[in-house]
Amino acid sequence: MGPSAPRTAPRGAPPGRGPVALALRYYGRELVRLRRFALPAMLMPALGNIGVNYLAPLVVAKLVGRIADGGAGLAATLPYVLGFAGVLLLAEALWRLGVHCLNRLDALGIERLYVIGVDELFAKDAAFFHDNFAGSLTKRVLGFASRFEEFVDTLAFAVVGRFVPLLFGSVVLWQYEPLLVAGLLTMIAVTALCVAPLVRRRQKLVDRREAAIARVSGHVSDSLANMDTVRAFAAERREAEEHRSRVAESRRLTLRAWDYGNLRIDTVVAPMSVLTNALGLLIAVAVVGGGAGGGTGDGVEAVVVAFTYYSNATRIMFEFNQVYRRLERSMTEAAQFTELLREPPTVLDPPEPEPAPPARAADVRFEGVTFAHKGARPLFEELDLAVPGGAKFGLVGRSGGGKSTLTRLLLRMTDVDGGRILVGGRDISRLRQADLRSLIAYVPQDPAMFHRTLRENIAFARPGATDAEVRRAAEAAHVTEFADLLPDGFDTLVGERGVKLSGGQRQRVALARAILRDAPILLLDEATSALDSESEILVQEALWQLMAGRTALVVAHRLSTVAAMDRLIVLDRGRIVEQGRHEELLTTGGAYARLWRHQSGGFLGGADGGADGGADGGADASPVGGGPVGGAGGPVGGGRNGADTPADGPGTVGR
Repeated sequence: MGPSAPRTAPRGAPPGRGPVALALRYYGRELVRLRRFALPAMLMPALGNIGVNYLAPLVVAKLVGRIADGGAGLAATLPYVLGFAGVLLLAEALWRLGVHCLNRLDALGIERLYVIGVDELFAKDAAFFHDNFAGSLTKRVLGFASRFEEFVDTLAFAVVGRFVPLLFGSVVLWQYEPLLVAGLLTMIAVTALCVAPLVRRRQKLVDRREAAIARVSGHVSDSLANMDTVRAFAAERREAEEHRSRVAESRRLTLRAWDYGNLRIDTVVAPMSVLTNALGLLIAVAVVGGGAGGGTGDGVEAVVVAFTYYSNATRIMFEFNQVYRRLERSMTEAAQFTELLREPPTVLDPPEPEPAPPARAADVRFEGVTFAHKGARPLFEELDLAVPGGAKFGLVGRSGGGKSTLTRLLLRMTDVDGGRILVGGRDISRLRQADLRSLIAYVPQDPAMFHRTLRENIAFARPGATDAEVRRAAEAAHVTEFADLLPDGFDTLVGERGVKLSGGQRQRVALARAILRDAPILLLDEATSALDSESEILVQEALWQLMAGRTALVVAHRLSTVAAMDRLIVLDRGRIVEQGRHEELLTTGGAYARLWRHQSGGFLGGADGGADGGADGGADASPVGGGPVGGAGGPVGGGRNGADTPADGPGTVGR
């Protein structure tokens, strides 16, 4: 087979870009996009700081110098007092204007980053979500967006808001004595050189702390999502102890990071700031105050300015660790999310997608398909299977044979390693994923429910559907039998993952979705395994009506549910070992006949039957001798549901 269509470039990080650098790139884009707010948000607080911390003290210094020269009269001092008040009022106005712009910058940036974060997650492969906790992903995407506020506020108030005034102060000090500027900048540079290696060491501690916090979050989410299982196995204490252990590890690493900042970094910065203040005062007194103008108003003014400006500068030095901590916290948490983007998705839309085939019963062909799960031996090797348009094919066989994997490959949840899959004669890798999936109505083995109303869960298949259309689909799937008895009817919230519904009710809702979807191709993966006998007969009638004129691939362990299909495909370890109609396969006496015979007695053989067959499999299952379907097995299809699931046999076949 020829190569698949080229994929579009991944949306995640470019090669070699670290997660912190990638987070900075995203944040920087927002600052550029919102520059009409970003520029005043950064500059106005800085100008306000200049007014409060540099201009106002300068006015006071000149007033003190005037007093030292003997000009202490009211008329002489009043302009300085009024100037002092005016500077403070102007600084306050600039500050408030900056905060006004900053609020809008934060809100709009967070909104956009929330959207970007979820879009990036939606672009990930299905396997990505199998390897990551939902709770951890939620925490990371929320942190990625919300930490933008702390990042921007720190830039505005603690970085730009401090260093722009420092530049202004340096210019003023230069007017008095260039040595004052040289001494100040030298001390700042020496402090930075001493602190830089300590900061890099602390970053490693912070990375370990954040990883521990993510493990705590993931464990809590995992335990809460499976609380019924935790209680069923009386594992509350064990889970609580595991949680305490992870929290203790998080606390230990957090204290190490904090103590390193307090005992290492701050113990370097504190004495350096003291030395800087002392140096500034010495230069001011010795060079400026003690010069030719010593004892004059100009000398006093210079000493006051030097002392005040040096104090402001050393405050920046002393706050360096706190500022770094805030930036570090925001960027590290944002990097927890961008780290996920370093592994780009592999299932991508082609750069120039082909148009989707017409919305009719399209044929489906697997041509030379080779596929292996990650880290496993190949499941399919050069598999060929053709499903004509409008045909109804059943996929049967023991667990692990590859039945559900075929449905996932057709949905392009993952890509084939070799060969190709065609729908309507078109390679699915050359179609947009959304176009491909719009042709398919899928009912999985374990239907997923959203924590939304029953109506919204059904209408998820077609958001524009009317209430009447939703109800018709619900009636066809026999959802109304229980929905009309609920206090709020179709407006009842079903709970997280549909926890308020039974397994059979969830399957009926999933079937209603498929009916409402009205797609030309049906993929049913054990779509009725959780239904009781009476409900299954009714739902099967609805499914046969739905399959009329459509291409259908139906995965089933209960052979009676697919015995009337146009063709049955028997899969074993990724190979098609038999195919044909039900009657033909029974006559040949091969693998399918053995499955049918053992299932008629209540059991389906399979080395891993307990996995798909249910909790009742294992020692109670009669072994199936010989052939590709031998081994110990679990109960047929519905063993998961105990007495609610019928034991099917040849007598229950029918439409």
